Amino acid sequence: MKKPTLMVGAGALALLVVAVGLSLRPGSDPVAAQQPAPVSNPQPAVARLGNQQIDLPELKSVLASLPAETREQLRGNRGALETWIRSRLAQKAVLEQADAQGWRQRPEVEQQTRAAAEQIVFRDYMLSVSKVPADYPSAAELQQAYDSGKAQWVTPPLYRVSQIFLAVNDPQSVEAVRRQAQELSRKAQAAPGDFAALATQFSQDSQTAAQGGDSGLQPLQQLVPEVRGAVSRLKVGAVSDVVQSAAGFHVLKLTGQQPARTATLDELRERLTQALRAQRQEQIAKAYLEGMLNTATLSIDGAELNKVLE
Repeated sequence: MKKPTLMVGAGALALLVVAVGLSLRPGSDPVAAQQPAPVSNPQPAVARLGNQQIDLPELKSVLASLPAETREQLRGNRGALETWIRSRLAQKAVLEQADAQGWRQRPEVEQQTRAAAEQIVFRDYMLSVSKVPADYPSAAELQQAYDSGKAQWVTPPLYRVSQIFLAVNDPQSVEAVRRQAQELSRKAQAAPGDFAALATQFSQDSQTAAQGGDSGLQPLQQLVPEVRGAVSRLKVGAVSDVVQSAAGFHVLKLTGQQPARTATLDELRERLTQALRAQRQEQIAKAYLEGMLNTATLSIDGAELNKVLE
């Protein structure tokens, strides 16, 4: 059965972001990932796989390394957390097998380990010498950045849409479902105030039916194309004719609309501050590296370089 939603893959995208955030968390460098779990002073296991386990301190360390928003999302997404636990236990089991075969001592592995360690040291040291002053950016610098990029801060129009969704589970049921959707559309158009009750009773979109079909404010770009076109033609309070999408049939009501507007500096302050600090840190790091090149005479042996390029 196709997804009975107004939005294009938002749930799947959010889950993917969480999963990637867990697997590639800050500090999960290649060398660190290869280290076996400590066996001394064992802690109560959260999960086990053969000889391997994940204890509470390790799990807490993972959660602590995540951004606060992601961490809070995970607290309500047990499935994503258990997926990471299973993957980590499988990784530990594979590393146990590799260690038993002396894999870490293989020349090519040792070479990659040294290269990874150098990158970790380089990165962390550069972070230490390119720290941005705590008071940067100033209020004036923030205001200047906001003013210079004002064209980028425009938010698109937002539409508050409610729907009654009927799924099509097989080709033979298309016409029967269409007739049911048309009947619901006629009832809702005759009595728009009854739309929420009809959606709660008949809509097969579990994500919105409990809210009377309400899907909240969203830009048109987040709606599936067929729904997008119908919503753009509705006036606030109006109910649409039946709209068919790849998933089934929709009856739509536009319950609210916000025009395009420019986000205020207060709304953007945190994001803009982070962007300016990241840009400043990059500038400091670049200047530091250029200074290193200028502290001694740099020479490149063209003949030897040609041998590499031959």
